[in-house]
Amino acid sequence: MECIVRGVPLFYEVYGTGTPIILLHGFSCDHRQMKGCLEPLFSQLQGWQRLYLDLPGMGQTPGKESLKSTDDMLDVVVNFIDAVIPGQPFLLVGESYGGYLSQGVVHHKFEQVAGMALICSGVIMERSRRDLPPRTVMVEDPVLLAQLDPADAEEFTSMAVVQDQYHWERFRDEILKGAKIADEAFLQEISQRYSCSFDVGKLPRPFPRPVVLLTGRQDHVAGYRDAWRILENYPHATFAVLDRAGHNLPIEQPQLFNALIGEWLDRVRETMQSYSFS
Repeated sequence: MECIVRGVPLFYEVYGTGTPIILLHGFSCDHRQMKGCLEPLFSQLQGWQRLYLDLPGMGQTPGKESLKSTDDMLDVVVNFIDAVIPGQPFLLVGESYGGYLSQGVVHHKFEQVAGMALICSGVIMERSRRDLPPRTVMVEDPVLLAQLDPADAEEFTSMAVVQDQYHWERFRDEILKGAKIADEAFLQEISQRYSCSFDVGKLPRPFPRPVVLLTGRQDHVAGYRDAWRILENYPHATFAVLDRAGHNLPIEQPQLFNALIGEWLDRVRETMQSYSFS
């Protein structure tokens, strides 16, 4: 499907019916990052409509010269929400850069957001200021890595904590395929203004609805300690640090991922029965 926002034809896919969920992928990936880890779970659940968006310059959504910053990217997401689900309560699921944007959406749509899941979320966008664990590899398959295209192997091993056939195939299909078609020049421009002009981690008041923050103990890209510092924004948040998981947490810990996202959805459903949304 397509929705034009600020002159950009935004590509997105919709699955299911019910309460809308806006799903935002990481930087340089596309909607397949979110669809790959979440559709197997949602296909077993009823009452949720999933909207998987390709952000500008990624996947099937082109970049546009007038978009020059993460502020602009956030504005596109907010306007997309207004266009496709005007006035409706909705959930946010964001991974990495998409998690950072999700926090920004809450500033604009505080009363409309029924719950939020942050997966390996960006918190501090300036890398030199992040509190990161060392890069760690827990499972390695040298035979597999030797068979891969060297560039693909480098992409995979730069991120993966578990480096075997299963994790390579999921990384290839859910992350690498999107990264290979990203508009690198456009994303380079955005990365020069990678943080919003306001602090997305400082809400005017605590967000009272269900949240889950999932972090990887071995995530050397976003880390886990910085996310703890925003926990007080969310008095009804579950915070989890998963071992044997890096920045590819949903791929590397799928069972725990499914359990924690499923439990969060149960809490959202429960609270939606008592909340009035404006």
